Amino acid sequence: MYDLPSEDPEEPGLPDEFHDLQPQLLSATLRLQNYAKDQIFTGTDLNLYYDVHHPLWHKRPDWFLALGVPRLYDGKDLRSSYVVWQEGVNPFVVVELLSPGTENEDLGVYADPATAISGASVPAIEPNSLVNGQSTKAVPPGKWQVYEQILRIPYYVVFSRYNNRVRAFRLVGGHYQEESLDSSNPRIWISELDLGLGLWEGEFDGIERLWLRWYDTHGDWVLTEAEYQQQRAERQRQRALQERQRAEQEQQRAEQQQQRAEQEQQRAEQQQRRADAAADQLRQVVANLLQANLSVTQVASMTGLTEEKVRQILDDGC
Repeated sequence: MYDLPSEDPEEPGLPDEFHDLQPQLLSATLRLQNYAKDQIFTGTDLNLYYDVHHPLWHKRPDWFLALGVPRLYDGKDLRSSYVVWQEGVNPFVVVELLSPGTENEDLGVYADPATAISGASVPAIEPNSLVNGQSTKAVPPGKWQVYEQILRIPYYVVFSRYNNRVRAFRLVGGHYQEESLDSSNPRIWISELDLGLGLWEGEFDGIERLWLRWYDTHGDWVLTEAEYQQQRAERQRQRALQERQRAEQEQQRAEQQQQRAEQEQQRAEQQQRRADAAADQLRQVVANLLQANLSVTQVASMTGLTEEKVRQILDDGC
């Protein structure tokens, strides 16, 4: 019962939580080196007015990027819509997230009935004839026609969360050409942005699944601010751990050196005690021999000492 349709019979798609989360991730991982943050605008589920002659006609992309446009309208206000003839800049990238029944609207001539998502049905939109980029009928053209022929948006990406299929289109010679993507690792590189879009498997906002996400020139996923702060905190924690380990190792080395010094001192003291004991014993032997009325020469010969040493021992004993 979680996917009941809208009460509006004209509502072709079924809005869902994914349509809120996925655009957030696209905006959160968009890091453009050649544009200041205040010169980048991303719109999410925002009315996009595209025809000055039919000012009420609009499309509502799930996500789009406009370059060289102030973040705030007129430098001071949040936008409630995006009016291309006032902004003077068309979107550069549009991302649509397929919902049941929106394939024909979102994919135009590239819609594949065999892989259509079950649900609401929307008939194929007959393209209006265009004269100088304007419709000759008072019927709003479909998304595909608006993006390709009227706004001429350079990159158009469509993602279905139902089958995790990414389809990417590049404007070439005034018409969209579908990019050939690796089905196991679909990625499209946008050289003008120095970024690419691909499918990332991970957790965002507590939800684990495949997400459409930006990657950089090294093929690495661009981090969100929260991920960057988390990674930074982890690096700081690792550095602190390494510093603590180095300090502990230095302390251990100092303790080992102190232990070695103490052991050397103990060995020296033991050697000194042994030397003192040997000297005492030798003096006693010399004294005993002299008391036995042996001459200095005889004592020196028997003990291996010089006569001078014997006399010194004799003098010390006196």
